[in-house]
Amino acid sequence: MGRHNTIAGRMASSAAAKGRLFTKLAREIMVSARGGSDINSNSALRAAVNKARDNSMPKENIERAIKKGAGEMKGMSFEEITYEGYGPNGSAIMVEVLTDNRNRTHPELRRIFQKNAGNMGEMGVVAWMFKKRGVFVIDLEKVNEEKIMEIALDAGADDIITEDNYTTVYTEVADFAAVREALIAAEIPFEKAGLELIPENHVTLSGDNAKAALELVEKLEEHDDVQNVYHNFAIED
Repeated sequence: MGRHNTIAGRMASSAAAKGRLFTKLAREIMVSARGGSDINSNSALRAAVNKARDNSMPKENIERAIKKGAGEMKGMSFEEITYEGYGPNGSAIMVEVLTDNRNRTHPELRRIFQKNAGNMGEMGVVAWMFKKRGVFVIDLEKVNEEKIMEIALDAGADDIITEDNYTTVYTEVADFAAVREALIAAEIPFEKAGLELIPENHVTLSGDNAKAALELVEKLEEHDDVQNVYHNFAIED
């Protein structure tokens, strides 16, 4: 498969970015905890908690989010929505949202698209261009690449790509948990892990189009209600 975002571009690069990530992870846990606060019986909550742990979220933050979601602490109620749209040169963008007010979020995101060389589309316009897959990002300074390949492929990974001193392991959704357990058992640390929407094909952008596309994604990611932004553009060197 081809590359999507560069690995370095998907790593948290500042304290502010880490703070936004923890806020998004907490919302995901709160929504999952509606089905009960026991991670052994609530598989969605277990996956959300594992994702938070994999991204170094503090234990107390995780526990507080579970209590809020399960109704044991006062907290807001969120709903999950996925918005779709286009960036420069017909590039495709998927935006996963958790919001307590869709009447506020929808026009705000539409405005971000319009102000940054894009436009929001109807449901389904670009979703067919993406496939949900398991993703692990591993720092090669912490572990040998051959070990990663041996353990991950044996556990069910279907693609491994190395660039910028990082290795990304891809899996089918059904194999994500088994690969995660195998990496942990082999003491292979990962910088991040989770299920992501991966584009099946890419649109190559350069010059002003590339700059505008990156700014659009950055503005979307900065919105408080946005959990994840996925796109199918590749930036030409």
